[in-house]
Amino acid sequence: MTSNPHLPHDKLLDLLLDVVCVVDIEGRFLSVSAASERVFGFRPDEMIGRTAYDMMHPDDRDASREIIQRINSGEPSHDHENRYIHKDGHIVHIMWSAQWLETEQVRVGVARDITRRKRAEAMQAALYSISEAAHSTADLQTLYARTHEIIRQLLPADNFFVALYDTAQDELSFPYYVDQFDTPPPPQPLASGTLSAEVIRCGEALLLTPETASHRLTQIGTATGKHSLDWLGVPLIAGADTIGALVLQSYSGAVRYSEQDKELLQFVSSQVATAIERKRTHARLEFLARYDHLTELPNRALFLDRLQSALQRAQKDALRLAVLYLDIDNFKQINDTFGHATGDQLLREVARRLKHCVRESDTVGRLGGDEFAILLDNISKREDAILVAEKILVSLSDPYVFDGKTLISTPSLGIALYPEHGLNELQLVALADEAMYVSKRNGGKRYSLADSPTVAN
Repeated sequence: MTSNPHLPHDKLLDLLLDVVCVVDIEGRFLSVSAASERVFGFRPDEMIGRTAYDMMHPDDRDASREIIQRINSGEPSHDHENRYIHKDGHIVHIMWSAQWLETEQVRVGVARDITRRKRAEAMQAALYSISEAAHSTADLQTLYARTHEIIRQLLPADNFFVALYDTAQDELSFPYYVDQFDTPPPPQPLASGTLSAEVIRCGEALLLTPETASHRLTQIGTATGKHSLDWLGVPLIAGADTIGALVLQSYSGAVRYSEQDKELLQFVSSQVATAIERKRTHARLEFLARYDHLTELPNRALFLDRLQSALQRAQKDALRLAVLYLDIDNFKQINDTFGHATGDQLLREVARRLKHCVRESDTVGRLGGDEFAILLDNISKREDAILVAEKILVSLSDPYVFDGKTLISTPSLGIALYPEHGLNELQLVALADEAMYVSKRNGGKRYSLADSPTVAN
């Protein structure tokens, strides 16, 4: 106790800001101080007669009952915490000091609003958790799910989605979408009329409530999709670019979003945007290390890796496989005549047609320049490889039309079989390459087997 008979000003202010209440053994409010309206949103007369459990967050009721039993047994509590639902729907964090008065058969409690402190702690924890997730998660989908978990610890987030915008393709996509009513929308242009597109277009957070929705929607224009009661979207900004949006929706009047929630989600979104960009950059670098940037086919390293794995399975299970090596006839002449841009278009179209000539389980790779290789995994007989080679000859010999220009291009192929022609990946590729040159020397537009040339009519 201080020797001053009067409380210091800051102590007196704290006491006035706290809620002093008296409840009976069932937790029913008998008396409440005027500060209740500031903390809980309810006037004292609105709380009297109600139980604390009516206002308490459902997830905290069981733990609070155990604490209250101990208090009612004569064990005062000076620092237990729980959450209440404010009158306007947001969550309030409360620290209680309470004790039971046996003579009066009532419990006296002082409630201090610690929401701001808990929010600051939660934001720091979220910052750490998102940073950790960015480094530890294996892929973007896992990162989105982890982000959802983190946000759920801060705000009601049963309905949550991530929208990403590809500027080059003008494509708004929804790679992570959890909603109790809607399914993920298909990819769409930015001018699709959705609220998330508006957030990305303007680069600013948007909060819609039943009180503000009509006015804001009038300003924005018609918005597609099912309208929730509360809608909160914040932009994902990486550097100078808006790459997408994080969105929370509430269809229940029990969950409301506020300006404070918007600020909190904006703070989180800046960390999430950095994490997404880091993960996308890492994924892109990994892709470029294993795939050809022009055709997006496996490059030489990845093709040989898959061939090596297929050979290990073939050796173990006595299976057969084939390697086809392919070169575009007169490709240099096409490049020189029509330009490298047309040559690139041709290579991309060749890649597309090749993928349509094989099974999902097979691998088409670009080994460099105009040279491609195909792994036909687990074939039954030599004729299976020949059938695919003939299919490729027909497909790749069809005319190509680029920017109004029609090109005629044909391939030369070589085929090497396991185990007839070779036992390891380098040997099979080399033999298929040699067989391809046999086809080319014989005029092109044909295939040759590693052991003997065969003309395709």
